[in-house]
Amino acid sequence: MQMKLKLTGTKRTRGNAITYGIVVLAFLLVQIVDGTGNLTSSLRGQLVPICAYIVMAISLNLTVGILGELSLGHAGFMSLGAFSGVIVSVSLQESIVSDPVRLLVSLVIGAVIAGLFGIVVGVPALRLRGDYLAIVTLAFGEIIKNVINTLHVGIGRNGLRISMTDQASLNLGEGGTVIIQGPIGAVGINKTSTFTAGIILILVTLFIVLNLVHSRSGRAIMAVRDNRIAAESVGISVTRYKLTAFIISAALAGAAGALYALNYSTVVARKFDFNTSILVLVFVVLGGIGNIRGSIIAATVLTVLPEMLRAFNDYRMLAYAIILIIVMLTSNNDQLKQLIQRATSIFRRNKDSRHKGEESTHA
Repeated sequence: MQMKLKLTGTKRTRGNAITYGIVVLAFLLVQIVDGTGNLTSSLRGQLVPICAYIVMAISLNLTVGILGELSLGHAGFMSLGAFSGVIVSVSLQESIVSDPVRLLVSLVIGAVIAGLFGIVVGVPALRLRGDYLAIVTLAFGEIIKNVINTLHVGIGRNGLRISMTDQASLNLGEGGTVIIQGPIGAVGINKTSTFTAGIILILVTLFIVLNLVHSRSGRAIMAVRDNRIAAESVGISVTRYKLTAFIISAALAGAAGALYALNYSTVVARKFDFNTSILVLVFVVLGGIGNIRGSIIAATVLTVLPEMLRAFNDYRMLAYAIILIIVMLTSNNDQLKQLIQRATSIFRRNKDSRHKGEESTHA
């Protein structure tokens, strides 16, 4: 029994190391390509958004794959982190001169704000199941988008001012700075996000999610997902563990939103609408529900793919749709999976037989 647990732990550690290694290797590869001048300006501009979408995909996979609940309002948490991060960054521009430190503070505040709203939404919503939870989270995302569209925020001599009517009612005085201008969004943002910061955020997200999944709490969360009644019968607090996963997922989405927003000079609320939530859900589904590594690959490929197909502008969306269909068919095809497993086992047997032959020859 101890040997079996040890082998399971070793396999899990190896799998986690491979996931971390993929991210680090991708970072080094991009740095090498960029250093040689072969990285296009279009792809360079996508590096930070790719990192933000990867964090979004991993965090949503925690809710959809590990917890087993369908959420359609993940973009709402992303928008909360985005605009709170922008407000913090602009407000601290004079007091914190260092861009990396200000970015770190913005990411933390964005995660905290989104996490707090995760509690507000999660406490009543997680009592629902299936389609009802999806509808509630969808409504939350749309409400947040519409509220931000009416929000006017500025900072002046009297500190931070917020108004739901118009910009004039802020009364910022001379030298005041308007941060959010209602439907126009946040303008004049000092861009502080970097690809390095995005990779670090991905690694932190992986550390949090993978450690949670393989912990006692993670096993309890998956037990609730597999059989709620059985989990309750052995004393697992369903509400507690569901809320834990949901809050962590929301907080990570908030950090991704702050990273995303601070990569642009202008950010509007309509960027974080229902379509963004569906896009992130597509990353999770195509990468494999519950498969963290698959979410990383799917988010990267499906973010870069539309730009790669821009040369075929007339047929771009058609090709994109065909590729999505092929990926869905192959990822959910049991026969193909069995074929791959059979080919892998044959390859391993041949490899082992070659090693035995070499050992007998040397002997």
